[in-house]
Amino acid sequence: MFVNTYILLFNNFYLFFNNTLTLVLRNADILDQGRRILLTSSTLFCRVLFTRGEGARDPWEQEAAENDQRGTMKASAQKTGTNTALEVDALVKRFGDLTAVDKVSLKVRAGECLGLLGPNGAGKSTLIRSMVGRVIQDSGRVMVMGKAAGSTEARMALGWVPQELSIYPRISCRENLGSFGRYYGLKGQALKEAIAWCLHWAALEEKQGDVAKTLSGGMKRRLNMAAGMMHRPKVVLFDEPTVGVDPQSRNRIFEMIKALRDAGTAIVYTTHYMEEAERLCDRIAIIDHGRIIAEGTKEELVEGTFGRRSQVLARLAGETEAIEAWARRHGGRVTGETAEFTIEQAGEIAPLLDDATKAGLELVDLSLRRPNLESVFLHLTGRELRD
Repeated sequence: MFVNTYILLFNNFYLFFNNTLTLVLRNADILDQGRRILLTSSTLFCRVLFTRGEGARDPWEQEAAENDQRGTMKASAQKTGTNTALEVDALVKRFGDLTAVDKVSLKVRAGECLGLLGPNGAGKSTLIRSMVGRVIQDSGRVMVMGKAAGSTEARMALGWVPQELSIYPRISCRENLGSFGRYYGLKGQALKEAIAWCLHWAALEEKQGDVAKTLSGGMKRRLNMAAGMMHRPKVVLFDEPTVGVDPQSRNRIFEMIKALRDAGTAIVYTTHYMEEAERLCDRIAIIDHGRIIAEGTKEELVEGTFGRRSQVLARLAGETEAIEAWARRHGGRVTGETAEFTIEQAGEIAPLLDDATKAGLELVDLSLRRPNLESVFLHLTGRELRD
């Protein structure tokens, strides 16, 4: 077993070194490329060691045999509520005295997009790393397509697109995808088909020969996503894939994710943009202090947090203490210069304003709105800044 693994490792390293040497000769900045060779060689070693082992099948060859199954995955999951692709069960991870993940349980079905939301330091990164198999949990388990996270089978079924760009800046889009495809053991016709599919999916066919560092920010993001899809994983983790991109690129990324979901791929999507979660995600889980504090559809979260009540936002002129006292009398709270209340009927607004006048407060602005996902998030996690 070890002999075959090291033979595979040597073959992949040879292909990489040969390609990189060619690139070094094409570029003048040999010292910089030398540093990249050392860095990328270590990355390659880890990818090969942790993604493909003895007896692992060519992922692109498996794709042809699974096309019919993928076509029915989502419909089957919706009808039966089963077909779990990713399962996290009572997961606990501690770092010394800090419990980063505290008895978290989640399930994601094939063809479903789960949004994972939480403030900074809430435990999202540790949870994602546990799903990938890069963090060893203290208790609980993570299963990917029925296999333990970290196993060869789970890694081959899982795709991870980190927030940080993982592409090679000095080679073309096609060469980037080819390199990542070889990391996953693809070769020959299977590799060509994978590259063609990823270029089409990411709308980069016309840019396939362009060097990656010359691409726009949005194109680099799409190439980064395509690199994580070369082995056609059944479960994909997207970590804030729209950071720093223009609106047109964001819309294209949304289309890419919807295409994966419609094809039966299970998706975990982390973001700080609430409108993205509302638009893309079938269900949403909010994590804070290492625990899942709310989970469900957007409608279920709003209903469970606010019922059928609406929000009143009132901005007033007057002494801060007087405004806070007025808000407390009516069950509201003050954030900055704005007092917030929840009401069931619009007729409840008039008594609020009458009491504000009696307290010597002057109304500057007033708005009435139905709570949304952002309202739920801020209500449950608070408005304090977290670094």
